[in-house]
Amino acid sequence: MTSDTRVVVIGSGLAGARLARRLGELGTPALLVGEEEHRPYNRVLLAEVLAGRYEPDVIALPGLTAPAEPLRARVTGIDREARTVRCADGSVVPYGTLVLATGSNPVLPPLRGLFTPGGRELPEGVHAFRTMDDCLGLSKAVRPSARAVVIGGGLLGVSAARALAVRGAQVVLAQQAERLMERQLDPAASRLVGRHLRDLGVEVHTECRVRGVRVVAGAVRSVELADGYTLDADLLVLACGVRPRVGLARTAGLTVGEGVLVDDELRTSDPHIHAIGDCAQHDGTLYGLAAPALDQADTLAALLSGSTTARYTGTRALTRLTLAGRAPAGLAPFDLAAFGETQPRPGDDVVQLADATRGTYRKVVVRDDRLVGGVLVGELGTVGALARAWEGAEPLPADGPLLHLLTHDGGS
Repeated sequence: MTSDTRVVVIGSGLAGARLARRLGELGTPALLVGEEEHRPYNRVLLAEVLAGRYEPDVIALPGLTAPAEPLRARVTGIDREARTVRCADGSVVPYGTLVLATGSNPVLPPLRGLFTPGGRELPEGVHAFRTMDDCLGLSKAVRPSARAVVIGGGLLGVSAARALAVRGAQVVLAQQAERLMERQLDPAASRLVGRHLRDLGVEVHTECRVRGVRVVAGAVRSVELADGYTLDADLLVLACGVRPRVGLARTAGLTVGEGVLVDDELRTSDPHIHAIGDCAQHDGTLYGLAAPALDQADTLAALLSGSTTARYTGTRALTRLTLAGRAPAGLAPFDLAAFGETQPRPGDDVVQLADATRGTYRKVVVRDDRLVGGVLVGELGTVGALARAWEGAEPLPADGPLLHLLTHDGGS
């Protein structure tokens, strides 16, 4: 493949690796450029590596189809006129079509004392939780009875807190919002997540803001809450969300909103450059989830391999989280799933089942005879059938199968 037709993919995460593999399968090899030293891996499963459930190689993504040419390098610039990318080692890579799959960076909160004046290195004991290196560094640092504070009660923070507790740390989870995973779950489901974490020994605080960090001799020693209370800490985990990596795109003059703006063919404002995954903003939406990234990669692979009909029109994404139990305490695994609109509008029908003893909760929202969303916590045999009914967006049959789906295993 000549340089004027070659596809170059920047970013070896879930979206970039999937695209390179699909292109290889379709006979359109790509050059995959990634700055991480590790083989491409499934970022969704990092918490399971931290918990000790999986070794890092278990979450590696399937290998690329030959003759794909993985290149380990950090891209520092794009020359759109010359159609080349510059790397930190001084090398220049020509492209015919460029794909940005640069992902996202963790948000580092503006905590007093977190950085030395002019510095951007995190103190010893302070960890973001986004990459394999983050995960391995935290895994090496955690030890039984270590005092760990996790900032952020979203999907990532809950996963990190659970993993650290399974490893025997004394964990405090500080969530600024009024409930855990407030973007995905309704109040009842959030309470069950909190109960599960507390059963694992996690101390959960909502409506709790951390405002400062005390660092001694380059290492974290405590965190200060907004109310003045101080928590001793050997480890501090920052799980405060992510922000799309758009620096390359912005410097290159591409149109950027919150993410890199793309159309239904996943093209940016430059017809020779596409964007997929966490860095891409399609039709006003930043997904930041695995399923949309994979959908976008598959669509773009088809387009770059000659399809004239493939289009990306959005993904109806389901959030799924499995919290493993702890054998000595006799705690079973804990599952949850959330999809669509979990809060009903006036006139919607809501079917809700809860079993406090078993710790299960199932709620679905129906609008005009269509399933528009739901939250499921605990034994999730029904999630597959409900998700299929939601994804299909077809009217529900009139013979009342919804209650049956909620109360019987439907396949996961």
